[in-house]
Amino acid sequence: MEQASNDSGWRGSYEGWLDAAYASLLESGVDSVKIMPLAKRLNLSRTSFYWFFKDRDELLSALIARWRSKNTGNLVAQSQAYAESLAEAMLNVFDCWLNADLFDSQFEFAVRSWALQSSDILAEVRDADQARIDAISRMFTRFGFDEETADVRARAVYLVQIGYISMQSREDIALRMKRIPEYIAIYTGKAPEQRELDRFYARHGFSPA
Repeated sequence: MEQASNDSGWRGSYEGWLDAAYASLLESGVDSVKIMPLAKRLNLSRTSFYWFFKDRDELLSALIARWRSKNTGNLVAQSQAYAESLAEAMLNVFDCWLNADLFDSQFEFAVRSWALQSSDILAEVRDADQARIDAISRMFTRFGFDEETADVRARAVYLVQIGYISMQSREDIALRMKRIPEYIAIYTGKAPEQRELDRFYARHGFSPA
């Protein structure tokens, strides 16, 4: 048997196989996520796959776990982040829409497309939707809204963004940033303070004209 120090040369790695599966999913959909094409992409043998995954289903489950952890986990965390005002809390959530390290819109689109072919993945998507809406709703109740109003506002916030993703809408960064204060005012009933916007712009490296 090869020494462990040489394993990466002929087996790859768990993350390497998962990254290749992720790339294939985004490029061509779930039907392209198959062992042989991934092995060719990685320039590895097909058998090396089985050092890390029992079968293709286990790889697909790992993809969904990555999506769940990144997109749902980060959105929930952002909704819980410290904020002095509801507008600032909403800007924390909006970080997800502008930072792919927090929320991967391409991954989201790919998983939602996959859900059209699989009832199991559709159930995952529906669970994620509810968890995200619930998290945003709790953010509103934290700032004094009753549960029914919080739920409706949370749905407005979330479903608009999912609409952006589903429509594959594209806006340049200047236009997106210009619209954000109005979105905040619509969703929260109060315009953000300039200092709140300045902090938001700064963390996204944006300088308004």
